[in-house]
Amino acid sequence: MKQKIIAFDTDDLGDWRGVLKCHHYQHLRHDPPLTVRTWILDEAERATRIGEELECKKCDEGSAPDF
Repeated sequence: MKQKIIAFDTDDLGDWRGVLKCHHYQHLRHDPPLTVRTWILDEAERATRIGEELECKKCDEGSAPDF
């Protein structure tokens, strides 16, 4: 199920994650060469991604909200 990003924060290890409208988190790591997301490292670039939709597997599974 697609859900909109409403904010970004970091987990206890400092990894970036999107805060989704459904109250789930989804990690968005920049981990080259497997995953290239240089935009996650820049505050202004992250701000441009607010409102974008991500596929939320937790919603598909019926998981309880993360927060």
